[in-house]
Amino acid sequence: MGRVINTNTPGKRRGHLMRTIAEIMRQLGQREGEIDDEVRDMVAMIIFCLREIDEGIIESIQAWEKRGYWKKADKFQQEWDWAGLMAQRVEKMVRSDNWDSLPEVMMKLFPHFADIEVNKMTRSKGIWDGCYDKLMEEAK
Repeated sequence: MGRVINTNTPGKRRGHLMRTIAEIMRQLGQREGEIDDEVRDMVAMIIFCLREIDEGIIESIQAWEKRGYWKKADKFQQEWDWAGLMAQRVEKMVRSDNWDSLPEVMMKLFPHFADIEVNKMTRSKGIWDGCYDKLMEEAK
């Protein structure tokens, strides 16, 4: 029997999640500024993606530390520390119902996604359906 190789690496998942957030941000930028259920779902999806990116970072760091790559792990953690912090910030905005600060929060996120070129939408619009309700259920 051969060796089992996991091809679903944290790096691949991170790339997929980054692309998902970039597409959502682009669609949010094309909207008129009205906060409706779809916008709430989209923002909640961004929170879930940022959380998953943060978890993947921790997974990568643990693997490197296990091999003794302390400096690499530390540098990587510092480079990606923003993901967990932004997830908390966006979630706080959503839970406090402070939708007026959405443009400001999106502008803080934008530099992290500026290098992702979105010429064609590859994510289905249905992926964020119900995300806001799911996020609100967590607090209960």
